Amino acid sequence: MWTHEVLGLRAVVDGTGSVRLATSDLPADCLVPVVEIVLTGHGRTWSGERFIDTAVGGRLVLRGHQTAEDGEWRRTTIRLVDPDTGLAADVVLSSVPGAGFLRSQVRLVNEGDAPVHVESVSTLALGGIVDRAGGLDALTLHWADNDWLAECRWRHAPFRDQVVPLNRAAHGHEGRGCFERYSQGTWSTGRHLPVAALTDGAEGAWLWQIESSAGWRYETGEREGAAYLALFGPDDAHHQWRRTLGPGEEFTTVPAVLVRASAGGLDAAFGELTSYRRRIRRAHTDHRVLPVIYNDYMNTLMGDPTTDKLLPLIEAAGDAGAEVFVIDAGWYDDDAQGWWDAVGAWEPAGRRFPGGIQEVLDAIRQHGMTPGLWLEPEVVGVRSPLARTLPAEAFFHRNGVQVTEHGRHHLDLRHPASRAHLDRVVDRIVGEWGVGYLKLDYNVNAGSGTETDAESAGAGLLGHHRAHLDWLGSLLDRHPGLILENCGSGGLRMDYAQLAVAQLQSTSDQQDPLRYPPIAAAAATAVTPEQAAVWAYPQPHFDADEIAFTMTTALLGRVHLSGFLNRMDAARSALVRSGVDVYKRIRPDIAGALPFWPIGLPSWEDEWLAHGLRADSATYVAVWRRQPSPRRADGGLQRAAADGAGDHSRTLRIPHLLGGRPRPEVLFPAEAGATATWDPDEGHLTVCLPRPDTAVLIRLGA
Repeated sequence: MWTHEVLGLRAVVDGTGSVRLATSDLPADCLVPVVEIVLTGHGRTWSGERFIDTAVGGRLVLRGHQTAEDGEWRRTTIRLVDPDTGLAADVVLSSVPGAGFLRSQVRLVNEGDAPVHVESVSTLALGGIVDRAGGLDALTLHWADNDWLAECRWRHAPFRDQVVPLNRAAHGHEGRGCFERYSQGTWSTGRHLPVAALTDGAEGAWLWQIESSAGWRYETGEREGAAYLALFGPDDAHHQWRRTLGPGEEFTTVPAVLVRASAGGLDAAFGELTSYRRRIRRAHTDHRVLPVIYNDYMNTLMGDPTTDKLLPLIEAAGDAGAEVFVIDAGWYDDDAQGWWDAVGAWEPAGRRFPGGIQEVLDAIRQHGMTPGLWLEPEVVGVRSPLARTLPAEAFFHRNGVQVTEHGRHHLDLRHPASRAHLDRVVDRIVGEWGVGYLKLDYNVNAGSGTETDAESAGAGLLGHHRAHLDWLGSLLDRHPGLILENCGSGGLRMDYAQLAVAQLQSTSDQQDPLRYPPIAAAAATAVTPEQAAVWAYPQPHFDADEIAFTMTTALLGRVHLSGFLNRMDAARSALVRSGVDVYKRIRPDIAGALPFWPIGLPSWEDEWLAHGLRADSATYVAVWRRQPSPRRADGGLQRAAADGAGDHSRTLRIPHLLGGRPRPEVLFPAEAGATATWDPDEGHLTVCLPRPDTAVLIRLGA
């Protein structure tokens, strides 16, 4: 009844009317219903940790399907109904002909006579995934741990290490467990990325992404000798989400996408996912222009801006080639007790800007840059007057008590007073002050959500986040040139619900330049390269290698300069400027390039790391060599001696250039002794970095 030729998927209907997505010609027993739903009073037919084998999912029967064209998109709606409860489920499968992805959402409508209480509903479920030999032994699981200062840490393990063989025939039942990852609280990526994969041992890969800022979960396990996959938004067991649907009421799940690469492994799959991410996001000129951003925070003013401190930085940033200058946290701090628990009004601090903040904003414009400001819009400090003047219903509540976390209350953007307050703030800053860039931070995990005007905290959280996304879109409607950076203490809310609206994503708060490369190198697994904001914080006391190292880390993403550029000598300033010039030369290619990893996805302690971008006109590769050395007691890395031990060269595999004769060119730093040699027969690039703790950017082109 439906096929996706690129993914090798088809929807099949059995004699009872049950619809399942099939990936192979394996027996129907290994498949799962296309939707799995847990209702209170209608649980699962086999109890355990899995959220498949649901009673409602097994009862859903087909009552029709239709396909419609919407521009380049083709959308098929499979219409199902549960005869017992009258709950209807419309599964919307969206794709673009010839593309290797499938996007799914499910719309539930209660067509029965009595309320139903939804505890979980899958966005996408399928079975029949096997390795090339038709089994499970060669399958490998890939997932990403995510934490403050340590984002995008990819892990992998044999499928059989996580889902062990149990001898199904001896017991007469499947196992009760699965491999699962899920979010916790209001930081959607505070524990893991909502992205993971299965590879088949022969260059094939299944890759998936869940698009939710308000709870998500995925699971994979074994069913009748094959693997299954189920993707969810928030649920009751993990996120305190429940939704009662009265007769005629409806609910739509968060979206999720499934990608398949039959060859090329994870690199090919992430390339397809990158193209998909570009398709679903809101169009914005920033995605093409990629201006260089200077931000005064990281390893520089650290939340203590003043006119006297900013003016020399503004001049130096303009001289270095920055095109946006962002005044980060602290510009509103006029409180002797500190600003953390007093934020909310977002008015400039008079003692910091004796001539008014407009003097500083004007100076930014006079140096040819767009002014930007930091905001944390969703919170109000407990000492802020707004905590008392806004209605109580404008904030998160649980158990009848206003939620407080780390000295802040959390606004609920479903409430008109919260939204009106933030509209006034942004319209003043952007419309009256002429600010063109907002860094929107989010530094608290406020737990499961809010019970105000919601039957469960998780339902309140989902409602808030949908209102939050609508608010962000309304800002861009009113101010089309405004650039929004999404930040959650770095990368702790790095999901494509947010990034389909916001133009950039902060990848980390990591302050150690030697610790940043594995984050930067893997950032393209979580966000498109042109949305990945990566810090480069050269300092006046850095030597040439240190400046080149931190600059190179940012050159295949979005350069976020910081550092005391105003205190540098001419040679150091020239090196920074040369890095910015290289970035401006290559950024037209970055905007449409696809990522790859010539020595695999990086691990946290790797000595050698490499990340590449494949564009139409050239291929770019950033390579880092970190000297393995004893850690300090605080977890930092000691910088190695100039003649440190270890291999001086590394061979990188670049199969898409196999047989060609591209010319390797060291772009940056130009005079650090790095060399690159191409072997056309093997498709290998050999890079030599003669000193440890150095990095290089290489172009391979005609």
